[in-house]
Amino acid sequence: MDGIQLEIMWSNMISIVSEQARALQRTAFSPIVREAGDLATALFDADARMVAQAITGTPGHINSLGAAARNIIKVIPPEQLVPGDVLITNDPWLSAGHFFDITILTPIFRADRLIGYCGSTIHHTDIGGYGVGAGARDIHEEGLWIPVMKLYDGGRPNQSLHDIIRRNVRTPDSIFGDLAAQVSSGKIGGERLNMMCDRYDLDDIEQLANEVIQRSEQATREEIRKLQAGTYHGETSFDVPGGEIITLKTAVTIDTEAGDIIIDFDGSSPPSKSGINVVTAYTHAYSSFAIRSVLNPDLPNNAGSLAPIKVKSPDNCIINAQYPSPVNARHVVGMYVPFPILKALAPILPERVMAEGSGAVWTVQVQGRDKNGTPFTSSMFNYSGGTGARASKPGLSATCYPTGVSAVAIEVLEASIPIAFTAKELVRGSGGHGQQNGGDGQRISFRMRSEQDWLLNAIPSRLRLAAEGLNGGEPGACGSFQINGQEADEARKIAMAADDEVVMITPGGGGIGAPATV
Repeated sequence: MDGIQLEIMWSNMISIVSEQARALQRTAFSPIVREAGDLATALFDADARMVAQAITGTPGHINSLGAAARNIIKVIPPEQLVPGDVLITNDPWLSAGHFFDITILTPIFRADRLIGYCGSTIHHTDIGGYGVGAGARDIHEEGLWIPVMKLYDGGRPNQSLHDIIRRNVRTPDSIFGDLAAQVSSGKIGGERLNMMCDRYDLDDIEQLANEVIQRSEQATREEIRKLQAGTYHGETSFDVPGGEIITLKTAVTIDTEAGDIIIDFDGSSPPSKSGINVVTAYTHAYSSFAIRSVLNPDLPNNAGSLAPIKVKSPDNCIINAQYPSPVNARHVVGMYVPFPILKALAPILPERVMAEGSGAVWTVQVQGRDKNGTPFTSSMFNYSGGTGARASKPGLSATCYPTGVSAVAIEVLEASIPIAFTAKELVRGSGGHGQQNGGDGQRISFRMRSEQDWLLNAIPSRLRLAAEGLNGGEPGACGSFQINGQEADEARKIAMAADDEVVMITPGGGGIGAPATV
């Protein structure tokens, strides 16, 4: 394919997936999608290979969406699809790792011939069950499990499935509003792809997809072959709700002959009894994101650039959750996956890696009744600590690597639910000192305006084990989670009194290089 022609059509594809993402954010009900960008949109070819993705989104959704599309068409193959079909699932082992993330896949037809798919994954406000927390004892306590099904069949709603969803969630209007946003986003993507085919007189996108994927894979393997071959080891430890200590170990093998990177998590912690276990698609998503961050971040993220990155983990491992492990708070462990990988690569890529950061975002969900007795369930909202220092720059404050999800503005939350924030400020100096300092954490406190008892699901981490510095850099400060001034650290949902105040002090990131002495 001519290089100029390819670049023009590639720009068109990026415009399509970006418009999908913008449409989804504009019309979503959930603040975490609308304001924070906790979503992913992507375009797939007829074989369900991810060809292009929007820049907006989090790696845990983007890279696992690539796996989800392939898994979905194994259950409902292309020969069973007709125009107007829309497929759905939130199966943790087939998609993004927990029930709250619902994946929608829309087949794209051209003259009654399937030419591709538009896909999206977003975090929904509620899915019934336990809520966003780590307290469930198995997967079946965590909410509604939607197998791979048709949400729309030939353009007609699957009424039985719609009724099942509506009766099993606390906020059905919000769920169906967000599902409608996803369906509309996929419809827009399909229309725009057909318009592009009209413009360039294409019957399908097979040749274009092959060019993009093959070139991306070749470029990634060429970057890998520039590295020093060998096996490198990394390890990180951190505490999670309830005081449990988790250790992730990696052996990163650079195979310059094949152009592969193999990441083996053998020796990592066993499964947890709480809902922080991670499915392999989510583990692979953050593993590949760590590699892409330091290897070739400017290349397109698609099936080709992800193909050379392979992940292994034993069955009895916290990042290879087996049924019926609880997984609703899987991000608490999954967002630490990049750190041992970066530590392993530090000896051969010292100028590209960063020190350990605060790790997972601190997620909060509140449930209760407002002053009028109307029930409310908040969408999950997040707060970040500091990132680790970079080789030539300090870490970022109140910013989470690796998720990339923004915090929902407190004004938006106060307008959406009966909550009042009493503090939101940086904790200066909480990042570890070094030649480059780690990013600072933040202090956030709030009360509820409901005048009634309410329920709190909160998932802090790094309350005991700080983010380590790199190459002599000092560790960041640990976090603190307080209720009415008293330290709290529980994995379960907490019953709160009407006037209780919650204070969260998120951790700082580690520094790089020994700090200068005076």
